[in-house]
Amino acid sequence: MSIKFLSRITALVLLFSLVCTSCISKKEVLYFQDIEALNNQTDNTNYNTIIRPDDLLSITVSSQDPESVAIFNPVAGAANALRTTNDRLGTYLVDSNGNIEFPFIGTLQIANKTRVEAIALLKGEINKYAKEAVVDIRILNFSISVLGEVQRPGTFTIPNERITVLEALGLAGDMTIFGERKTVKIIREENGVKSYGELDFTSIDVVNSPFYYLQQNDVVIVSPNKAQVQSGAFNRNSTIFISIAGIIISVLTILTR
Repeated sequence: MSIKFLSRITALVLLFSLVCTSCISKKEVLYFQDIEALNNQTDNTNYNTIIRPDDLLSITVSSQDPESVAIFNPVAGAANALRTTNDRLGTYLVDSNGNIEFPFIGTLQIANKTRVEAIALLKGEINKYAKEAVVDIRILNFSISVLGEVQRPGTFTIPNERITVLEALGLAGDMTIFGERKTVKIIREENGVKSYGELDFTSIDVVNSPFYYLQQNDVVIVSPNKAQVQSGAFNRNSTIFISIAGIIISVLTILTR
């Protein structure tokens, strides 16, 4: 076997190693390749945040007569003897049975209700004692997680209780070039039952999915694409192969001088 032939084989191996680590087609990385279909579509606002066990709620009650509702606000009525020790400055933890203990009113079943439904329930109880009360409820620990092939994987707290999967990916720094756009998974748990959905980010149909708006504790998982999976094992040794190939080429160059 001639030195010239070995040199060519070595060069081909080096070229093959570089190609295998960088071959990703344009169609695999472009978002919303049919975005023209978005024109004239109505906004998908079909999302409702459901209060669940272990949610930490901020509840404030206001009125034109602040004194009439002071008893329902631990912050304002901290000196009131009816304030419970479980209330931490107006925050309430929904227990495993879906209940909270609210000042003066007592136990309230609040889980599995939307924020609007929970406000209506609380107003109904408070208005027995103070007329024209205004109730505001916020979920303080509303968070989602983004994992896998993204720039900054992690868990993110959402202050306004409303986030789309696009916004979640933005918080995580977007998918890497190796993220599989067609099978992004959303894992969700409702009433103790886990489910998941898959979103294809190359299609604008993502905005019509029931998983487009995320719920608290949803987990977004971006899998590696085929190029990354296939090159995974090779990449671990690619630097060694390239180094060896470079040495062989250098040696052959010296020998053929």
